[in-house]
Amino acid sequence: MIRVLIADDHPIVRQGLRTFLEVQGDLTVVGEAADGAEAVALVESLAPDVLLLDLKMPVLDGLDTLTRLDTRELRVIVLTSADDRGDVALAMRAGAAGFLYKDVDPAALVQAIRAVHGGQVLLAPEAAAAVLTPPGTTGVARHGPVPDGSASDDRGAALTEREREVLKLIAGGHSNREIARELVVAEKTVKTHVSNVLMKLGVQDRTQAALYAVRHGLG
Repeated sequence: MIRVLIADDHPIVRQGLRTFLEVQGDLTVVGEAADGAEAVALVESLAPDVLLLDLKMPVLDGLDTLTRLDTRELRVIVLTSADDRGDVALAMRAGAAGFLYKDVDPAALVQAIRAVHGGQVLLAPEAAAAVLTPPGTTGVARHGPVPDGSASDDRGAALTEREREVLKLIAGGHSNREIARELVVAEKTVKTHVSNVLMKLGVQDRTQAALYAVRHGLG
């Protein structure tokens, strides 16, 4: 049974989430918090597996709440209506395992809870685009699971200085051709560097590599 805590300052949102989640056979809502400080206290007393966390709350907002939580065991999904693109990177760096918007399909939310509980990291497509697309540009990035990491994750240490440069440019949304121009190398060389980055980080594609970079301050 996956134990879920809901943190949102709107009672109707909390009740709606509880009602829907508790009809799932493998989920149980262990508590509700109306502000960030209460969420921190309830995490300590109830030990939930997954916290659904709104960003805009009184006392402590979602980002401040995240910084006060030990996310090595607890899995946090930000569930918000806020559309500030900067919040996505800040939340992921603070340890969130997912970033979804409140218009998410209910079935997709349930799947996300199960996925992050299983160790994956998930972002809504719009959230992934906000992270992977430089300000002032447009584009939609495919979202997908990223192997979980924490401050003790040292996979990035295996990268060479050049590979770290390539990873930073990937996180900035640059194509191989653009990276080649930026680094004044052949595009074939960039492809080799990208392959090495994916292999060393243990991720499957550029999006996952970029999300790893964001979470670990490499982007």
